[in-house]
Amino acid sequence: MNEKLFEVYKLNDTLILQNRIAMAPITRCFANDDLVPTEDMIKYYSSRGDLGLIITEATLISKEAQGYPNQPGIFTNEQIEAWSKVTKGVHEKGGKIFSQLFHAGRLSHSIYTNRTPLAPSSVAFDERMPRSELMYEEPKALTTNEIKRIINDFVQASKNAIEAGFDGIEFHVANGYLPDQFLHQVTNQRNDEYGGSVENRARFILEAIDKMVEAIGKNRVAIRLSPHAYLHMSYVQGDEDTFVYLLKELEKRELAYIHTGIYDDSEIVPYLNGKVSEFMRDNYRGNLIANGSYSIEQSNNAIDENKFDIIAFGRLAVANPDLVEKIKTNKSLETYDNDSLNILI
Repeated sequence: MNEKLFEVYKLNDTLILQNRIAMAPITRCFANDDLVPTEDMIKYYSSRGDLGLIITEATLISKEAQGYPNQPGIFTNEQIEAWSKVTKGVHEKGGKIFSQLFHAGRLSHSIYTNRTPLAPSSVAFDERMPRSELMYEEPKALTTNEIKRIINDFVQASKNAIEAGFDGIEFHVANGYLPDQFLHQVTNQRNDEYGGSVENRARFILEAIDKMVEAIGKNRVAIRLSPHAYLHMSYVQGDEDTFVYLLKELEKRELAYIHTGIYDDSEIVPYLNGKVSEFMRDNYRGNLIANGSYSIEQSNNAIDENKFDIIAFGRLAVANPDLVEKIKTNKSLETYDNDSLNILI
């Protein structure tokens, strides 16, 4: 039973996973006040090292990237050193681990950064911030020089991740954060080379990917996308064309994988003509990681039917540190609830 989940899977000539089960990124906000990973985080990730792949919580490429309290960063020596203990613990159990590199963009706030948030255009997200009574602020539209600097921040963070022992990086281009803001017309109202046409809206992503590939190699660079504008974002007709173009361009680059950013992949999205994972599979032939409310049996069957290659669990992986062993032995799984967020090991 569930044989497909336990197959060894070759991502590429550099990376082989011990199974097809991944841990999706779950932002936990339990770094210290200097945004340094803690001993609890070392235990948290290491205890799940029997998974094929762990993708870390959203990890800051710079102080200005912060969007939540106590997010971990990977831009100081102290942060890199702490992450190296995390990667060592995961590797000791045979797992692979990617650092998810993050910039909040308009979903940042000056209470974290002491500056006005930056975004492709000066379009605020008209909602209250999580864990706060504050409203999001109106961001400042990025200059071209600032865009280049942020791309360089992503490149340096990718180098830092490799220095910390990560097997690769996942470029967080999903869920309405800065890179995703370039892809959607509601948040990208630019009329320069980074806005307007499909090609221009994808330019930031592809420039950053190309520079990260140059820095650490294509086998160690991955990306997470959410073509369904379900979070922090609203759909504008034609957005799907940007994602079709982007997926075809990414396919040429032979990245480690693409990962779907979706809460529930059973949803049929009319403008994508199906589920998010189906849209991705139709437009991208490389390694695909799916997530979003799949059961164990559904995951195994979908992999068997070549709908995707790897399944990432978020809530189940948080609630069940011994997820792999429980699936192998058909033990009942703990269900996720808000108290699950207190689980570290």
